[in-house]
Parts: sequence; structure tokens; C-alpha cells
Amino acid sequence: MTSWKFGILAGMIITIDGPAGAGKSTVARSLARRLGFMFLDTGAMYRAVTLAALRRKLPWDDGAALVDLAGRVRIYLDDDSVWLDGDDVSDAVRTTQITTLVKHAANNPGVREQLVAQQRAVVGDKNVVTEGRDQGTVVFPHADLKIFLTAGPEERARRRLRDFQARGERITLEEVLAKQNARDASDAERDVGPLVAAADAVQIVSDGRTLEQVIDQIEGLARACGERTGVRMS
Repeated sequence: MTSWKFGILAGMIITIDGPAGAGKSTVARSLARRLGFMFLDTGAMYRAVTLAALRRKLPWDDGAALVDLAGRVRIYLDDDSVWLDGDDVSDAVRTTQITTLVKHAANNPGVREQLVAQQRAVVGDKNVVTEGRDQGTVVFPHADLKIFLTAGPEERARRRLRDFQARGERITLEEVLAKQNARDASDAERDVGPLVAAADAVQIVSDGRTLEQVIDQIEGLARACGERTGVRMS
């Protein structure tokens, strides 16, 4: 059994929103594998647009140029890989530089409009686990299951620090926390697609819990939802 969303016959959609460092990507990717669903990392799309602008040396205050660029670049996501105009940029989009600059793309209403349309087109009628900041509120407001995943600021900063260190970047916990706090404020205060939990989202705090415990909990919710809607899972 499937449902109608945005005028098309759609599969089951699970959204996982939350702030940076909450573990959204890891949880969403693992959950999608367990269920046999497609995984969509929407944050990587904004990072790819940011990287494209950086490479072209576009001025960050030229919003119209960013919108035009977002409509022209080719972004392809394949599980762990991010491709930009045919180049594998999986590592390049995760640097601290892109993390700092991504607000210029993420806070641009025109860029968001372009990427929201792309996200809906990519999902189509597929069963999908999608993660980001506005998936359950803006992109897929009629999703079958909405999760808002978060953790305390210090815990999220420690996780981000481990990710940066694993890629060989030299940065301190204090620097990560400061950048994270600025990103949180920017995400929450933007006019379009702000970071906020959907009214019907299940809120999960991952402090003091392993990723496996969090994934297990969401998988249980997903399978219960699938039983109600008749969606087949792995």
C-alpha cells in the first residue's frame, strides 16, 4: 500500500531532522540499509553547491549567482559518495571550510527552492530515509514517519571533532563548539526551512546512548509504521 504525496504515487518516507553532530547521517544511512530503503543525505547537496561556488570564486553576497549555480550543477549521491559535475567530492564537502561556508547556500531561499525540488524528484515513488534540517517540515511534510534527532551541544561537538580528526584536520574542541553554535543559530533563524522539529515528529535525544540503540529504536518505529501502511521492508 502506498500513498499520494505532491500529486504522485509515493512510497514510504522517513525523515530524520536535527542539528549538526546529532548523528543524523550515520543513523539514517544505517536505518536505510536495514530496511532496504534509499538513503538521501540532503545536507551533502548544500555542501556540494557551496564547494562549487568556492571553486568558481563566486562572491558569497551574490545570492542570485548562487541560485543560478544551484540550478546548473549536477549533484549525484550514492550512499557514502557525493559527486559534483562528475567528480567525487565526498571528502571535499566535509571539510571545516565548507562547514563554515555552507550557510550561504543553506540560507538562500532560491537555492533551497532549487534543491527541495531536486530532493522531491530524486525520491519520487521510492521508499526512502532522508535526513537534513527541514525534511519533515518543508520538503516532505506528509512523511509517514518523522524523527527529530538531537544531543547536547558538547556531545555533538565531540562527535564532530572525531570526524574532523579522522580526516586529518587540525582543530580544537573549542573551535568546533564555537562553529557549531554559530551554525545552530543560523539554521534556527533563517527565514526559509529553519531548523525546527515538526509538530508530529518523534523527538529522540541521543546523549548517553550508542548509535545502535538509537537506530534500533527508530527501526522499531519504522517497522510499526510499515505494518500499518503495508510497506514491505527487508
